[in-house]
Amino acid sequence: MQFTSLIFVLFFSVFFAMYWWVLGKNLKAQNIFLLLASYIFYAYWDWRFLTLLIGSSAIIYFLGLKIAEKGPKTKLWVNLGLIFSMGTLLYFKYFNFFIESFTDLFGIKNDLTLKIILPLGISFYTFRMISYLIDIKNNKLKAETDALAFFNYISFFPSMTSGPIDKGGLLLPQLKKERVFTLENGSDAARQILFGAFKKLVVSNTIAPITQNIFANYEHLSGSTVAFGAILFLFQMYADFSGYSDMAIGFAKLLGFKTTKNFAFPLFAQNIADYWRKWHISLTSWLTEYVFTPLVIAFRDYDKKGLLLAVFLNFVIIGFWHGANWTFICYGALQGLYYIPLVVNNQINKKKKLSKNFPTFKELGNIFYTMTLVCFALILFVAPGLKEAFGMYGKIFSLSLFSIPQFIKIKILALIAIVVLIDWINKDQEHGLDIKRLNPLVRRGMYVFLIFLIMYYGVFSNGSFIYEQF
Repeated sequence: MQFTSLIFVLFFSVFFAMYWWVLGKNLKAQNIFLLLASYIFYAYWDWRFLTLLIGSSAIIYFLGLKIAEKGPKTKLWVNLGLIFSMGTLLYFKYFNFFIESFTDLFGIKNDLTLKIILPLGISFYTFRMISYLIDIKNNKLKAETDALAFFNYISFFPSMTSGPIDKGGLLLPQLKKERVFTLENGSDAARQILFGAFKKLVVSNTIAPITQNIFANYEHLSGSTVAFGAILFLFQMYADFSGYSDMAIGFAKLLGFKTTKNFAFPLFAQNIADYWRKWHISLTSWLTEYVFTPLVIAFRDYDKKGLLLAVFLNFVIIGFWHGANWTFICYGALQGLYYIPLVVNNQINKKKKLSKNFPTFKELGNIFYTMTLVCFALILFVAPGLKEAFGMYGKIFSLSLFSIPQFIKIKILALIAIVVLIDWINKDQEHGLDIKRLNPLVRRGMYVFLIFLIMYYGVFSNGSFIYEQF
């Protein structure tokens, strides 16, 4: 059930009306209805995995209570929870990868590969479970005794399929207090959903056929065309994923919830560290807290070498999180290598505020350099295998790089320019269409303009989102 599908529009409209106008004064009834809606939303994809979601929630709920007792078996309960959560994820997402890699390495005949279906959103709700258990262990969060609130936290449907990855400390308290619908929050949510729909339906879906054609036929295309495909894919993925996040956050906001911000205008990043602070924020902040920081502490005796190793391992995990393929591992490793100059020059944590009106030449240069690094790495992200990735790199580093690329269309460039312009104007706001400060006439004109573009240029046939596969 995609956010951009007619069935979801009908589903959410009925749910929204019942949630506020029928059950609005009864918190428990709202939460029961929310949980039921989340399970229906999940079961619409594949009802068979609903038992996995409910069963996993029950196990983690029980283990959280046991960990909170702080008894002699606390470590055992934590380890059981981590083994169960990670074991489930590793089986469904990585079992075949490990088997195939092992048999290929030793030249063994492989008869163990299984036809495993990847459960929807498993990477996202598994990380919620892990953070919940660790936060209880570290006394950052109390074990949730309200089972209804906890089960809602794990299965919260606006952020089920592609995040954001909300921590228990953010979402659980909101599930236990009365929620009030306000016109201001509703209007802001509608703006965010509108811009998210524009980015997904118009920008991402319009670019997708072009990039698919380029990467599928790279052997017969020039290096400049393959490089242009990588640039287009950057904007496609940004429009797709940030568009989904805008809609997810907006739908949650319509229900009275504040969820984790997932993007902070990464297209204007001044270096690769700045980019990762602004891209998929809920994932990078999760890994920073639960992986990177412990690694830094473990390697603290090795100074910059230890920091570099921690960064590198952290990004290898980020790459592997995206999928069971060596291309993703290499993608993460390359991101880690990008950090070497920043670590050596003590610039990893330096943050710079962008110019208010127009970017300076230095800022433009930094943006160009950073996005070049990002696009170069995206070849690994999009390639089906290392052979294809190296084939694309070979094309890019050939003399044909200096030819005129194919598939350049004014419409595509204009749509990208609209996203970039809106993002730049609102780069200091909460989201791209956070324009309540502007003149009402200007705001309404922008709404009409975006709705027109969606109705006229929107591609409704491709409802899937890139990050659903992760």
